[in-house]
Amino acid sequence: MAWLVFYGGVGEVGGNKVLLEDDDVRIFLDFGVSFSQMGKFYSAPFLLPKREEGLVELRLLPPLKGVYKFDESYVSVDAIIVSHVHMDHVGFLPMVKEEIPVFCGETAATIMDAFTDMKRWIIGREGRKGGFKTFRTGEKLRVGDVEIRPIHVDHSVPGSYGFVIHTSEGAVAYTGDFRIYGAKSELTEDFVRVVEEEGVDVLITEATNISSAYVSSEREVGEKLNYIVRNTDGLVIAYFASTDIDRLRTFYEVAKRNGRKLVVSVRQAYLLSKLECDPHLNVPSMSDEQIMVFKKRKRRYEKWEEEVLEKESAVEAGDVSKMQDKVILVASLYDFEELIDVKPMPGSCYIYSSSEPFNEEMEI
Repeated sequence: MAWLVFYGGVGEVGGNKVLLEDDDVRIFLDFGVSFSQMGKFYSAPFLLPKREEGLVELRLLPPLKGVYKFDESYVSVDAIIVSHVHMDHVGFLPMVKEEIPVFCGETAATIMDAFTDMKRWIIGREGRKGGFKTFRTGEKLRVGDVEIRPIHVDHSVPGSYGFVIHTSEGAVAYTGDFRIYGAKSELTEDFVRVVEEEGVDVLITEATNISSAYVSSEREVGEKLNYIVRNTDGLVIAYFASTDIDRLRTFYEVAKRNGRKLVVSVRQAYLLSKLECDPHLNVPSMSDEQIMVFKKRKRRYEKWEEEVLEKESAVEAGDVSKMQDKVILVASLYDFEELIDVKPMPGSCYIYSSSEPFNEEMEI
């Protein structure tokens, strides 16, 4: 008999942890952090759990035996299938026993390995380095007697997938997160076509953007950004998610159209260096003279940071200050202290360009 148990992602944005049981096979679809629940007790990166077991005690992690590293019980899950690399879908993977196989797209594995190098995981900073079982569209996976067919979808992080899962009692479609207004909407259309062909019995889908509100396409975002940059005399400061390669490409093109260079963070540069070898992504090369790396003041640089700064064209705050009308500076909230030395001139602007909300408050 086949069952679905939802341990997260219902009545909230993200936090997906969907358990599919089919006779003796147990598979999790995603294993993400619920930001709304985490926010009741913690504030990353400043306040984080001291004891990982406390996540279960606070019901931030479901009380499951044989799943977590700190639990000595025998492994009780056969696999975790990852739809895409957003923390509300994969954030708790570092808590999972290494013996449990994690299936994900090739690009997703590259991004998660980079997260581990950079200690970007919200929980379990050491992350999970390597050991992923990767796939691409067209391949079929098998866990016990359950067959999983991954199909690409368009989303704000590359390497995103939905799945059609064949169980002993019928087919289940799991969309993960998807969009039809992005740069590659045809990927989502491919998923819809496969679901129609397969004739699924159960559909599990996200509903973050089910509304009558108008959503701009990536092309329209680019035109709006171009208008703002063209009419800005001083420094343009921009924020967007480091994994949103489509948005980075849009800013890159806007910078070129306006005779500016794109200055990215060391973190962004490291991720790009890992992704640019994939011909499917069309990622701007870090060897492009149009891209520079912002070097923050630090007493000591991590090994991965040194790797970037040794290879790429790096600029410091003083350099950016002298060429404010010639660059777009990508800066997150945690980079704002550097603006004291950059000294943005009158007529500068800040563009907050987050592609979508990750919790209920941002959605509102």
